Amino acid sequence: MISFSVTALVFGVVFLAELPDKTAFAGLVLGTRYRASYVFAGVAAAFAVHVALAVAAGSVLTLLPRQIVHALTGVLFLGGAAMLLMTKGGDDDGAEIRRPEDQSFWRVSGAGFMLILVAEFGDLTQIMTANLAARYDDPLSVGLGAVLALWAVAGLGIVGGRALMKRVPLKLITRIAAVLMAGLGVWSLWEAVTG
Repeated sequence: MISFSVTALVFGVVFLAELPDKTAFAGLVLGTRYRASYVFAGVAAAFAVHVALAVAAGSVLTLLPRQIVHALTGVLFLGGAAMLLMTKGGDDDGAEIRRPEDQSFWRVSGAGFMLILVAEFGDLTQIMTANLAARYDDPLSVGLGAVLALWAVAGLGIVGGRALMKRVPLKLITRIAAVLMAGLGVWSLWEAVTG
């Protein structure tokens, strides 16, 4: 039986925690370069895997020292920022965007799946979901709330990326996202050092 109150609580907590995270930025950038529905399919599948792992792990993930989790998260943020800065976007003048040649469903959804699967592993919201699953002892309600929250954030990022592209060049969006991710990476590393 699903508890609506637990599902709603988990949705709210995970949504707010994930909103300023790298997921929204990754969705935004992928949404500007590829077909949104294909990106969402891959991202949604990756989040479903992450939530299943978090719920199954329960409180085991919380046994990791916080400093190690923050250090790994910081490195992932900085790696994501570096990847964003190395990708080729549109021209500086906002002209035609160079889109990758292969826009097939499997290629695009696979890219979204792999990006989120790797970038979100050990993420704060995954650990938070494991904590909530252990606390409420209601894996179905916790899992449902967490996956719906993550899908909502990814959808907002992807749709926001499409709308933003009509007004702002991809290169600028990519640079801003990279700077924000780098900032989050430095902040996570600072938390790891200061404990």
